[in-house]
Amino acid sequence: MKIKYGWVMVAIGAFMTCIAIGAMFSLAVFLQPITQATGWSHTEVSSAMTIGFLAMGAAGFGWGALSDRIGPRYVVLAGAVLLGLGLFLASRAQSALQFQLAFGLLVGIAIGSFFTPMIAAVMGWMDEHRGLAVSLVSVGVGVAPMTMSPFAAWLITQMDWRSAQVVLAVLVWATLIPAALFVRRPPAAQAVAQTGKEPGAAEGPPMSLRDAFVSLPFAVLALTFFACCAAHAGPIFHTVTYAMTCGLAPLAAVTIYSVEGLAGLGGRLALGVLADRLGVKRVLIAGLLIQAVAAGAFVFASRLGEFYAVAATFGFAYGGVMPLYAVLAREYFGQRILGAVFGAAAMVSSLGMALGPAVGGWIFDRFGGYTWLYIGSFAVGIGAVGIALAFPPFRRANVDLAPA
Repeated sequence: MKIKYGWVMVAIGAFMTCIAIGAMFSLAVFLQPITQATGWSHTEVSSAMTIGFLAMGAAGFGWGALSDRIGPRYVVLAGAVLLGLGLFLASRAQSALQFQLAFGLLVGIAIGSFFTPMIAAVMGWMDEHRGLAVSLVSVGVGVAPMTMSPFAAWLITQMDWRSAQVVLAVLVWATLIPAALFVRRPPAAQAVAQTGKEPGAAEGPPMSLRDAFVSLPFAVLALTFFACCAAHAGPIFHTVTYAMTCGLAPLAAVTIYSVEGLAGLGGRLALGVLADRLGVKRVLIAGLLIQAVAAGAFVFASRLGEFYAVAATFGFAYGGVMPLYAVLAREYFGQRILGAVFGAAAMVSSLGMALGPAVGGWIFDRFGGYTWLYIGSFAVGIGAVGIALAFPPFRRANVDLAPA
């Protein structure tokens, strides 16, 4: 029963992340229509995503710690309500600041309630194949560009951007609120909450959050996560607009995003399986190296086929490495404090994600192009590889849960 419902949780997590992340990243599709309709600059609109990443990271830590205590159901339910509200209020914004607060702050806080709590919950349900399970949960992030982004692009061909965002808000409420009701806390995690100790754990006091946060594994995990996200955030957000500046039609440019998402789907599955077989650390380092090279290669793309080739490689790499950080957190720190630890690492990574939209918007406004964005992304990506090489060996005494 445990394993069977564990895979149900995987499916729910993938669905929820698809809708939630897709709604947030629809801003990449809305960027051009919003600036044209309102007169707001690329920097002002892109800054909403920057605020969103910061809010998502800070809230993700809080949501993760809360899910450790009360379980994930109420956390994701609250997030579903807030996400729809944020999208609706953004559609009513009359100034750039109002838009940044609604789409940035409120939507970002809401998004933080999904990924970390659902990842932690799924890890608690699975005794094996954790790399694959976590990768499948994050498949929703890869599916979003193939579903939510084309849907958003179609909406803005049928109506103005404000009405389109209202439609997305209704979609969020209609899908995520019912899905949240099927989320369950892992039986073993309930035992941890009652006893304060993981079944099968070694004797002695369990690791505290304070000890975890000052440990070398957490420092390397958080810094690698930060540099990884800083490397891919700008290319993810600005490539659609970059392709338009190269002369591609908007609908054609959006298909690049979809190709990237499809490749990310394959990357999540492939790297998740490889992590279970070859070891998560070596697979992460290889993926980070591919990501860095692909980010820099966008500089040389100008035609649709070239964009497809680079986007497929880039999406495969960044899509594949992202779920592996949760597996590393579980290996180093166990299930009991996983939500808080992974949430804290994700909070640090969100600072890297926040750099991409704002810096990319500034580079475009300042230089009239994105060349320096992709060069910088390559350099930061290589830095992520270097940091990841410092991961220490695992200590296996206190990480696995016994079957409930």
